[in-house]
Amino acid sequence: MSEPFDLRAALDERLDLHRYRFRLTQQAHCGREALIDGNRYLNFASNDYLGLANHPDVIEAFKRGANEFGVGSGASHLVSGHSQYHHALEEQLADFCQRPRALLFSTGYMANLGVLSALLTADDAVFEDKLNHASLLDGGLASGARFRRFLHADVASLEKQLSTSQARRKLVVTDGVFSMDGDIAPLAEMARTARGHQAWLMVDDAHGVGVLGKNGRGVIEDLSEAEQPQILMATLGKAFGTFGAFVVGSEELIETLIQFSRSYIYTTALPPAVAAASLASLMLVREEHWRREKLNQLIEQFRQGAQQIGLPLLSSSTPIQPLLIGSDEKVMAINELLRQRGFLVGAIRPPTVAPGSARLRITLSASHDESDIDALLAALDACRGILSDQFDEPVL
Repeated sequence: MSEPFDLRAALDERLDLHRYRFRLTQQAHCGREALIDGNRYLNFASNDYLGLANHPDVIEAFKRGANEFGVGSGASHLVSGHSQYHHALEEQLADFCQRPRALLFSTGYMANLGVLSALLTADDAVFEDKLNHASLLDGGLASGARFRRFLHADVASLEKQLSTSQARRKLVVTDGVFSMDGDIAPLAEMARTARGHQAWLMVDDAHGVGVLGKNGRGVIEDLSEAEQPQILMATLGKAFGTFGAFVVGSEELIETLIQFSRSYIYTTALPPAVAAASLASLMLVREEHWRREKLNQLIEQFRQGAQQIGLPLLSSSTPIQPLLIGSDEKVMAINELLRQRGFLVGAIRPPTVAPGSARLRITLSASHDESDIDALLAALDACRGILSDQFDEPVL
């Protein structure tokens, strides 16, 4: 009789498939370089898109907040953990996103679960892009609503599903920037389609807010008033360089989340010092446009260089530049060669992406230099040559 909790078999299988995950222990701050096991790498595996995680103003604000309020908040927001820094940050985020209210959550995962579970029941339906982030998919399933998925960025597929639904509430949910592909959802068309079926639109713009748009408001910045989503979620741990997440929307939406969102109500509030640091970071996002301008220049440089040497990049105008490899074994081999040459790049395999679509997830930051981009391109080209004899098919 087999053991009911035979955990070793699943672990061994994942190892055999080249899909085992190993944690890397960082020994220095997040930035242009990573220090791991005493070795320095050019870091192309971070979501610190604007290079703010180690900004002196953000660090100083964190220190001041810790000196005033200590390390922990001590309680949930609704008991005694809601500080003046939390409140000020919510007000500033609402103003930045041009919405009436904002609400802080401890993580983006908690925000997505909290929104979907607070708004939906078994009488409702949720319509999600097939490539949505895991937190959106899990939130939709956990809500108890009828869960339906439409083809990636396919408005016709969404329209077909909405037209057959008789649900009380219909909520369309999508990433703004897709975290593994780097492409952007067709939000204007999705908003019009949702409105035509009396549905709401929720956008997770974790990888867009702070980065996209002239003013950094993300994927919503250039949408008309009629095309704006009713619910916008974004995180503070990427372009803002700090930690946490927030939801912006109407007065009624935010009050509903305060009253009914379990992942907001039943958890300790973010440390006030983190909120203080995020206030400083938000000011930099709003004022230092040169960071986005430099980042866009680096993206263009990388894409042009990749095209010149024939690298199969997916279509993306964002800092997420996926290089499709296909085989899990190949992507790990390239990742190791890059490490040996001093480059840290994410190797993404199933179940995060579909089988046969393993990729290098190359992320660019305003902290990079033009010479860093050239060096990475040269290293990728060299790896292709080194591995060409080890596989039956081309590596890149």
